[in-house]
Amino acid sequence: MKYLMPFCLLIIFAFSSCKDGVKTVKKVEQPKQEIGYNSFGEKITSNKAITSEELLSKFRDLKVGDTINVKVASTINEVCSKKGCWMKVPLNKETETMVRFKDYGFFMPLDSKGKEVVLNGKAFVKETSVKELQHYAEDAGKSKEEIAKITEPKTEFAFEADGVLLKI
Repeated sequence: MKYLMPFCLLIIFAFSSCKDGVKTVKKVEQPKQEIGYNSFGEKITSNKAITSEELLSKFRDLKVGDTINVKVASTINEVCSKKGCWMKVPLNKETETMVRFKDYGFFMPLDSKGKEVVLNGKAFVKETSVKELQHYAEDAGKSKEEIAKITEPKTEFAFEADGVLLKI
């Protein structure tokens, strides 16, 4: 009888430790990696990107100070030659937009001129000062003569990107 109690406990322990436990694993959603693109800034997809011409049409409806959230596909015309802190993309053959990056949180590769991009962020119309225009011209490697010719502020279409996909 004195061996019966330990034996019962041993049997109970054996059955409880052998029970078929089911573990639940929580699946974490990972953002899809865009195939054929390098990603900069926030993770975005190329889905629902409008064309450059469609963005130009939206820009024409804006006044200085107006802002819209948009995703656009375009090609890089020019990149800051010093560190890639800005780029210009065409809206049509005559018009382009200056793109900067939210909080200077990321930069583009210096050799990305001519590559296709998808930009996500805020499009707005602004007036750019002479000093700022001259600074951008200097960053772009323009000559002192070209920089000196900048004497008037310019109303421009601008874009602040929070995420960029650069086609590989």
